Amino acid sequence: MKLNVVPAKTGSLWVRQGIRAFWKQPLALTGLFFMFMASMSILSIVPVVGSFLALMLLPAATLGLMAATREVEMGKFPMPFILAAGFRTGTEGKRNMVVLGLIYALCFLGVMGLSTLIDGGDFAKLYLLGGSLEMDTIMEPDFQNAMWLSLMLYLPLSLVFWHAPALTHWHGVPWTKSLFFSTVACLSNWRAFLVFGLMWTAIFLGTTLVITLIGGLVGDGDFAAMALLPAMLMLASMFFCSSYYSFKDCFTSDVIYA
Repeated sequence: MKLNVVPAKTGSLWVRQGIRAFWKQPLALTGLFFMFMASMSILSIVPVVGSFLALMLLPAATLGLMAATREVEMGKFPMPFILAAGFRTGTEGKRNMVVLGLIYALCFLGVMGLSTLIDGGDFAKLYLLGGSLEMDTIMEPDFQNAMWLSLMLYLPLSLVFWHAPALTHWHGVPWTKSLFFSTVACLSNWRAFLVFGLMWTAIFLGTTLVITLIGGLVGDGDFAAMALLPAMLMLASMFFCSSYYSFKDCFTSDVIYA
């Protein structure tokens, strides 16, 4: 396995490749992402341990979406069982995926725990347990500070885990090294990932703005609410498709992975 350092413009290529892959199988990939989200939501309902289990499965689930993108790239139809690709390997591979999930869940809860020091846990409760989001709550300075602190802390966490599940699954890298190599790859290619992140931010915000403007022009207050959910599902699916290409370009190997 070899780490590649790519130019900044490669970040925009990843975005375009992800969008192009999505439109080869839009219904299948949107359906898989919906299944992924539904599974996380159902698990979160389980008392006491549900949210923790959902967080533990997140690295494996994101790998499943990357594997689905690879299936589409190879001209195959991604079946639902592809979401469990991370656990359809040998004993060592399964152990690595479980450990990665456990570490991710603990780190994420640590981020939420730190945010409670600012707002008393309002943001963490809303994020982990759900509930109605009131405008008065959003406008509270402590709530906003907790939200921004969580975002700032989550960015390095996502950097550490960005490539880790794929490295353990396709290259057989132990979980310890996968976290290290993922961090090094993201830092080495920070320019490409900056372009990648900025483009996706612009796409999500631009889509929201366009839908909101259309709703205002047609005078239908419910239009935006009805159109935003499917639009966001599709964009999120495209985002996870593009993450596969970021992994593919950051690492090369003589091993043909399945």
